[in-house]
Amino acid sequence: MHDSVSRHLALTGACNFRDLGGYPGAQGRPVRWRQLFRSNHLGLLTDTDIAQIRALGVKTAFDLRGVSERLPTLCCVEDIAVHSLPIEPAIYGALTSHVASGKPLTADDAAEMMRDSYRDYVRHNTPAFRQLMTHLLEDHAPLVIHCTAGKDRTGFACAMVLSALGVAHELVVTDYLLTNQFYRLDPVTDKSIPLPDDIKAVLVSVETSFLDAAFAAVREDFGDLENYLADGLGVGPSERRELHARYLDREIT
Repeated sequence: MHDSVSRHLALTGACNFRDLGGYPGAQGRPVRWRQLFRSNHLGLLTDTDIAQIRALGVKTAFDLRGVSERLPTLCCVEDIAVHSLPIEPAIYGALTSHVASGKPLTADDAAEMMRDSYRDYVRHNTPAFRQLMTHLLEDHAPLVIHCTAGKDRTGFACAMVLSALGVAHELVVTDYLLTNQFYRLDPVTDKSIPLPDDIKAVLVSVETSFLDAAFAAVREDFGDLENYLADGLGVGPSERRELHARYLDREIT
């Protein structure tokens, strides 16, 4: 199970549901398969999708969407316990302000706003990501981390999770970029983005520069990733060992 096809679960009502397993972590021990999942929202799942997710044994969902943002598409799997860790989608406020100013809006403007939103994950939303890490140390897998598209808030969250598990940065980026293969707009989300196609194309994709902006903010504000994990996210050496025990295979494969 080491290719993108088995990593990605082809659901009808969710397009970006992926397994974080298989990447080599600390001491070369792989991340355990079928324990940690990432996804777009879980509000449009079909009965067949729900059966597949139940078969995976998923017990918990961590929903990173804003308070009102999540209401139209709440998780429709009744036996999944949902933890709301709200991170408001600041990108839409930035876009609205820009349009209201009367300045023309370009795709480059939108990309820079995306980079700003990733910097904000570090500078303004670290407490929510810290809560997620606390849950990962306390809750029981299998579990899924998601937001609306499962690409930005979820992308940064999963980058931190994989980093804490000792996965090399280039593989963290590789996982992040898989969204460009699998994400597609659903009808509910599409209606919420009334923008020109070139702007929308930026908002529904990911770029290495987006994630790079978050890591740059980590270095600027915390010195390095190790300090951010420990001081920002509460994942020091003992917590790292606990995460490794929970989510890494015991043997190198």
